[in-house]
Amino acid sequence: MQGFILNLNRVKDEDLIVTIISRESLDTLYRFYGARHGVINLGFKVDYEKESSSKSNILRLKDVIHIGYKWINDYKLLRLWQDFSALFYKHLKDAEELDDFYFELLESASQNWNKQNPKRVAIESYIKLLEHEGRLHTEFECFICSETIVEDDVSLLRAFLPTHKECTHTFSVKKDALVELYKNRSTLFLNDEEIDRLWYLLLEGL
Repeated sequence: MQGFILNLNRVKDEDLIVTIISRESLDTLYRFYGARHGVINLGFKVDYEKESSSKSNILRLKDVIHIGYKWINDYKLLRLWQDFSALFYKHLKDAEELDDFYFELLESASQNWNKQNPKRVAIESYIKLLEHEGRLHTEFECFICSETIVEDDVSLLRAFLPTHKECTHTFSVKKDALVELYKNRSTLFLNDEEIDRLWYLLLEGL
């Protein structure tokens, strides 16, 4: 099966506890250290097998094959991808059920990561996630005072919650640009400075 590595924890003798998201599930697996093992890292897409062990309740990760991205040797792209991937572990680790939406979202993002500013890919992907989870606030009602935002500028909190600029005194985005983002999943009307600000807001958590 195939999946994306969302988290790595080192344990004794350089063994690893690895969390991988596949189409079917979120798996936490044990990987024994060995000279013949290929290098794996956060954010990598891998093909792998799961094997039960009489010594532990946790399944063993085996026969791992790294499925490389075309942009894998670009450190800046990889670093951003690892930051983005890590967000999914914190968001999904306690989920009781998981559909294939999250795997497919990461799959699509990985294919587009080098085709435009990757932060734009991440933000457009995040809007799809918010919509999927029923958390996309398109009505522009202030999260702080509950009044409708009639101004042209909208401030955003974590999870892209909209507020009046005067309610939170945080950075603002043109409402028309947000409408385009929410309606068409496009960052076309957002400039690079706004993209950077939304990226750092995204890093606060999904």
